[in-house]
Amino acid sequence: MDLDALRTADFGLLDDAIDDWSTMVTDLETMMKAAEEGLHRAANKANWAGVNATVSKEFIGKTAGEFTDAHSQASSIHKILADTRDELKLYKGQLTGAIERGRQKNLTVIGYEGGFTVTTNVPPEGRAAQDKDNKGDIIALRDEIQGILDKATESDSTAATVLLAIADQSKLGFSDVDYSDRDAAAKALKDAEDLADLAKQKPEDLSPSEFDRLNKGLKDHAGDELFAQRFAGHLGAQGTLDFWTGLNDPHSAWKVGQARGDQFDDLQKNLSLTLATASQSDGADMTTWKSNMVDLVDKPVGRNGGFPLGGQVMSNLMRWGDYDDRFLVDYGDKLIETEKKFTSNGRHGAWGRTGGDPLLNRTGTDSGWDPMTGYLKALSNSPDAATDFFNGTFVSKNEDHDFTQEVDGKQVKRTLSNFDYLFEERDWPQDQDDKGEDSIAGRNYLAAALEAATTGHPAGELPTADTPPHNAEQAKLMESLVSSISEKPSRITDNAYMGDSIGQIASEYLPDINRAMTNDADNDTNRLFPISGTEAVFNHRDVTRLLFTVGQNPEGYAAVEVGQKAYMGNLMEHHLDPHLPESERYAKGEQFVIERIAEGSGEVTGTLAQGRAEVVAHEGEGKDKAYAHSVAQWKNVISGTVGTLTGVGTTLIVSPAGGAVAGGVAGTATSVILEELFKDAEGQAKSNAGPLMGEHWEQGLDRNNGYTERAAETAAENRNRTDLPDVGEWASAAAQRGFIRSGTSVSAMASDLKTDV
Repeated sequence: MDLDALRTADFGLLDDAIDDWSTMVTDLETMMKAAEEGLHRAANKANWAGVNATVSKEFIGKTAGEFTDAHSQASSIHKILADTRDELKLYKGQLTGAIERGRQKNLTVIGYEGGFTVTTNVPPEGRAAQDKDNKGDIIALRDEIQGILDKATESDSTAATVLLAIADQSKLGFSDVDYSDRDAAAKALKDAEDLADLAKQKPEDLSPSEFDRLNKGLKDHAGDELFAQRFAGHLGAQGTLDFWTGLNDPHSAWKVGQARGDQFDDLQKNLSLTLATASQSDGADMTTWKSNMVDLVDKPVGRNGGFPLGGQVMSNLMRWGDYDDRFLVDYGDKLIETEKKFTSNGRHGAWGRTGGDPLLNRTGTDSGWDPMTGYLKALSNSPDAATDFFNGTFVSKNEDHDFTQEVDGKQVKRTLSNFDYLFEERDWPQDQDDKGEDSIAGRNYLAAALEAATTGHPAGELPTADTPPHNAEQAKLMESLVSSISEKPSRITDNAYMGDSIGQIASEYLPDINRAMTNDADNDTNRLFPISGTEAVFNHRDVTRLLFTVGQNPEGYAAVEVGQKAYMGNLMEHHLDPHLPESERYAKGEQFVIERIAEGSGEVTGTLAQGRAEVVAHEGEGKDKAYAHSVAQWKNVISGTVGTLTGVGTTLIVSPAGGAVAGGVAGTATSVILEELFKDAEGQAKSNAGPLMGEHWEQGLDRNNGYTERAAETAAENRNRTDLPDVGEWASAAAQRGFIRSGTSVSAMASDLKTDV
């Protein structure tokens, strides 16, 4: 900063701008609260239908979020401007004071473009002699002024850098940056560059202390958007791959590997989270980073230009965090292209690791040499990208491949989606975990990615009020999943660890499943089981086989059983509401409505129970207790999220897991039935008695009748339906019919899945 620029600075316009930003922050805070408490909450309470259910509701939620981001960004900008203005005013005062003290010593300060000079204030002919006599004072004043100008320059330049970085974060909308002051933002950018420089070192030059600094820095700045963007951009896509490849090469990084090898998993996680955050940026450097990373998927990055490929390395840095959807889809397309090249369009496997290959994944679940494993884990955190990817095409019927289907008595080539290939056809490479056992990571993450892709929320989480109803692409994928499991249930039963995700998926499509089990040809039962968004259309046979298969996994069984009980209670309260619009009523007679709901629920529970019995009959009492324990565990899951969905209203009809959460509010039919379900499950899990609901499934029949009767009575009581004194008996009798009918359905539609004991 030039001396005269600071000495003559007029901060009036900057003061006005800061006042304007202050007003904007206040106004945005008001709009943010209005958007959340009014617009957003009202949208979540509304009963959406049709296109509005999948588009408008989600749009409103994202718009409300934009107000929050706008407020955070405006607040940060206001603080940065105010800090900079205050500092520059301080430095101007210091400069003025220094010049005045020099004047009192008969010294003058002369500024010019690019610098300044200090000299004695005497006529030119005597200045040289006086300057020599006052040399000490001149040097002291010069150094003081230079120090002031340096600090002013730093203040001004860091403010400009930070403000530009914030502006570059998002081309559309607002970024979620939130800094308390200018120094915090500037430090984040400097730390990012310093740590990226560490990562750029040759792996053999990285010391243990530098490793610690890098690992701690990434962890400390977790979620910091400016830091993440600057770190990734400064390191570059190639630099990112070179760093992780080199660090895991025992020939190059033996020194840090010996000292910090047990902490590589922490660094892998922290680096993944940082890169995921960085990927959300629209800045020019990150746009380049993402494009380059996609290009490097099939390029060798190992020593001497050999394996591993870029995709094998990068996929291991995707296991944590929420990566940008567009980047994930583009990356996945290139990964599929590479997979096709190395497997001859799926004819054989690839990505096997030999004994001499270094580990690329340090979590212990797998070696990291199959790039699909880490990528699927990334998709499990990014639902929209997962849906897009699985519905993409692996091979078309016009390509050179060996996948066929029978059409009119002839075998013809078929088109495979990415889902078809990965779930049904892929030759998964053999791999081991850190215990020397066969790794399950690849298919396990496949199930988790499918959970995200079909439900619209990250795997392992429950839907919330903001989770949109299922859209057409999700429903299409769900239809393919159910059909595939029905065709060959061993795709799940041979990989039992996939059952928890498949069960959670099924629990969130219970309205669609209940519709399918009614065998309704004219769609009258659509009003009985209302659905917002797009319906997934199944047939009775496929859902019976799905439920029987899911019932053979304790976690999957529990997810559907708890979901169905919650859904049933919620549905009964919905249909017994005397104020329900005529257009939404299923039938005029309440008895018929309650019986149909109870029958459907009974068949779902009965089919699950038969799957459970199939397992317990072979494995005994201990397995039966595992089922009871899994059901009981849902009590903790639901109680921890009760407040999230309270008051969502009839939109819960389409979200059974959400209904279960909202049902935690005392007194609802859902809460009452779940309380009894959990109490019984806890008792079973602790009991020393023999199997209650496995081999002797009639015990399950009696319990289910009781749950259903209690739910109907509670729903009628809550709706003040004193005119329905027999509602409990109607429900109990119908539940029994449905439960027993499940035996007939399984015998007719899934007899090949049962084994003789």
